[in-house]
Amino acid sequence: MANRTDPSAKSIRGTNPQNLIEKIVRSKIYQNTYWKEQCFGLTAETLVDKAMELDHVGGTFGGNRKPTPFLCLVLKMLQIQPEKDIVVEFIKNEDYKYVRVLGAFYLRITGTDVDAYRYLEPLYNDYRKVRRRSPDGAFCLTHVDEVIDELLTKDYSCDIALPRIKKRWTLESLGSLDPRKSALEDDFEEEEEKEENEQLVEDLDNGAEKKDHFRGRSPARDRDRDRDRDRDRRRRDNHRHRDRDYDRDYYDRDYDRDRGRARDRDRDRDRDRDKDRDRDSHRLRDERDYVRERDRDREREGRERDRRERDRRRRSPSRSRSRSRDRKDRDGADNRKRHARASPSPRRRGERADNEGAQEEPKKKKEKKEKKDDGTDHPDPEIAEANRLRASLGLKPLKL
Repeated sequence: MANRTDPSAKSIRGTNPQNLIEKIVRSKIYQNTYWKEQCFGLTAETLVDKAMELDHVGGTFGGNRKPTPFLCLVLKMLQIQPEKDIVVEFIKNEDYKYVRVLGAFYLRITGTDVDAYRYLEPLYNDYRKVRRRSPDGAFCLTHVDEVIDELLTKDYSCDIALPRIKKRWTLESLGSLDPRKSALEDDFEEEEEKEENEQLVEDLDNGAEKKDHFRGRSPARDRDRDRDRDRDRRRRDNHRHRDRDYDRDYYDRDYDRDRGRARDRDRDRDRDRDKDRDRDSHRLRDERDYVRERDRDREREGRERDRRERDRRRRSPSRSRSRSRDRKDRDGADNRKRHARASPSPRRRGERADNEGAQEEPKKKKEKKEKKDDGTDHPDPEIAEANRLRASLGLKPLKL
């Protein structure tokens, strides 16, 4: 609520008055302690007291870009929007220079072009010193007229973008503004009038002395003197005209020579420009031809690649069918062989059983013979145990 613009305030330049200050600077002002403590609840009347306490001007300073009290009061004036008469009184105040600068800054932001020139140009005559805080936080000395000149001629002041205004000569040509009158012009006029009066007095004194000196001369001698003076004047005028004509001819000759040189220089420049243009056109043509050939080769390669892909797809089904057929034949033969081995006929099954029985009989006899020969069946259990041990070691049995 404390940062909201006064509901009765009018829009300036088609926007909220507070928007004339950039959002980043505005947010830093809202977070500043001076804004929260000193600018809360200020009105147009109480704002004057805070303006009288100012001791320097400036925008933001330091690493975190902290705003100055001057900038906080400018934003407060945009928020409450005081009347124009109050702002004009700020500018006309000669006792407090910072109040005057504050009013001038506010009028430059919110006022029209004519008001800016009408109320700020008289401050060019204020040469009082003011302190200004630079962006690095240090203080420097400046003057009121320098601050006013910055407001009227620069685009930025105190880290705020100033609205554009028309040039003074444009407003003078439109009739909106009278020609500027310097404050020293009256002094100059007084000095000129004083010098003219002194010159008249001296001329009168010299004329009276000359009249007294030449009072006794004859009229004929005066006529001859006047005639000689006129002749000398005419001779000097003729010489002067002759010298002027000679100077004019010399000037015309120099002008023609310079114009011829300029014409040759322009012709050479045009020739060089034409050469550069032709060179650029040839280079562009070569580049276009190169790009066209490259695109054509890429299209040709793409068509060849597509054709090879189609041919490969066309040949692949028949080959796969032949391969699958061969695989099926091999699998069928293997299955038949496996089935033949796994399921023999009854006759073969009987013959095989007889053969196995005949083979098992000699094996049994041999095993019995071996059992009898190794001595493990000895009636004496100790000897049988010893023979079993010797048999496991690969030795001959004991025969007792």
